[in-house]
Amino acid sequence: MAHGNLTRTRGGAATGGGLRGLKETAGRYALLPLRVFLGVTFVYAGFDKLTGGTTTLKASGPGSLGELMHSVRDSSAIPALVDLALKSPVGFGYAIALGEIAVGLGILVGLFGRLAATGGALISLSLWLTVSWATTPYYYGNDLAYLMAWLPLVLAGTPLLSADAWLASRRRLRTP
Repeated sequence: MAHGNLTRTRGGAATGGGLRGLKETAGRYALLPLRVFLGVTFVYAGFDKLTGGTTTLKASGPGSLGELMHSVRDSSAIPALVDLALKSPVGFGYAIALGEIAVGLGILVGLFGRLAATGGALISLSLWLTVSWATTPYYYGNDLAYLMAWLPLVLAGTPLLSADAWLASRRRLRTP
């Protein structure tokens, strides 16, 4: 019993026109909205920290990163990580901000996509285990959701519309 015409694609998979082709295209591009969202959000968060948006990169005072770290220290899952950050709150703040910008740009451009996604996952994990660990119920804290959002990109990388894909195609052209 035939349900339509099937054609073989370059990868050998059978595809049909219409809805099946649309589903396959949507499947290939499914991670693109996630890449854009996470990339823009992390770039914005990094620049927000650097420009004194929600938290100032100071060791003490109202709205400072140091004050925030002191307030979450006793309720975090890993107080030693907070203690490490408290040794130099300003340096830690700059490291997080620059890390967020690098991760965001890396995932937007798709350059070293798995590495960028791993960096984003590690930033989200560290923020979840420190700043938002005591949030109850847990689903009110956004850092855990960001961590979970990074994981598909850690696994899949940035295979489409990316510098990684462009570099891979250049390598294929050079190999005999």
